[in-house]
Amino acid sequence: MSVRVLEIIFFLYFASHIPITLFIDLQALLPEHVYPQPLKDLLKWYTGEFKDPMMLDPPYWFKSFILSEALLQLPFFPVAAYAFLKGGCKWIRVPTIVYSSHVATTLLPILAHVLFHDFPLKPHPGPQTLKERLLLVSIYAPYLLVPVLMLLTMLMSSTYKSTSKSKTKSKTKKH
Repeated sequence: MSVRVLEIIFFLYFASHIPITLFIDLQALLPEHVYPQPLKDLLKWYTGEFKDPMMLDPPYWFKSFILSEALLQLPFFPVAAYAFLKGGCKWIRVPTIVYSSHVATTLLPILAHVLFHDFPLKPHPGPQTLKERLLLVSIYAPYLLVPVLMLLTMLMSSTYKSTSKSKTKSKTKKH
């Protein structure tokens, strides 16, 4: 896959993440009156359809992840979207490595919780069957897979590896 195709994927990921964070994810933290009824209805539909009780009654550890999404990640989303839309911006490498490492490590406990937690049926039913659990995993998995792909791209792609001119000059002077 070409680096440009990956950059477009990363742009779409970050651009779509802005409204998802603002209109869906932050509902787990902010008071209910902040959101208009259609957005509350969308969250209710999502949690019912995909059996995601964490969004309606989030455990404190999950709230801490959403808080870090709001305070640390959300300001980065438009910057990263711009960089990947433009393409070839070497300055985005280190922030993307930090972002993708952070997000990947938050998704591991979320996915483990979805797969192995014994969810109650009330007040907000969680996934009970393997099929329901895998369906919910399929919602969260892109937020692990895309950041891992970003991390690998930033670490391995020659487009994003910076070559320091001073290092190159000092090596040539020694020979």
